[in-house]
Amino acid sequence: MKIYTRGGDDGTTGLYFGGRVQKSSEPIEVNGAVDEAQAMLGWARSLCEPESRLNELLVTLERDLWVLMAEVATLPANRHKLTADKSLVTTEMIARLEHEIDALSEEIEMPSEFVVPGENQLAAALDVARTVIRRAERIAVGYPLEESFVVGYLNRLSDLAWTMARWAEGPNHRTAREH
Repeated sequence: MKIYTRGGDDGTTGLYFGGRVQKSSEPIEVNGAVDEAQAMLGWARSLCEPESRLNELLVTLERDLWVLMAEVATLPANRHKLTADKSLVTTEMIARLEHEIDALSEEIEMPSEFVVPGENQLAAALDVARTVIRRAERIAVGYPLEESFVVGYLNRLSDLAWTMARWAEGPNHRTAREH
């Protein structure tokens, strides 16, 4: 199978369930930023132990972003074809993120001051992922989808990335005030 199709050489790309849009269109801008966020989460995962808790969580999050991108890449007329948790973000997906935030937060003392990123490579990668997720969220806000939980999911995902970074720092995290 060839990786190239030449279908996008005219500056358009195909959407889920059909249709084509300009590669500079709002949904593709959202998905481009989400794609970057997914890659950043993958980079963070590459720094985890293969069977670790964070590795497993990051795989789940990367797969969730496929769901989110499918929703974003669907024309409004085809939204009825989306399937919860497979191509449509749900409140349950957001609740899972909140559960993970709460579980990780119980295991560490959360900083009360600004954090200086870079305690270790994994925490730094998660902080970079968080900033890319925040950018994706800002772009998504400008492309409102009716009855969608995409923005809420991205908002909570960035919170989870921040929490995972603090958890990855371990007990010796640094805050801006300490230096």
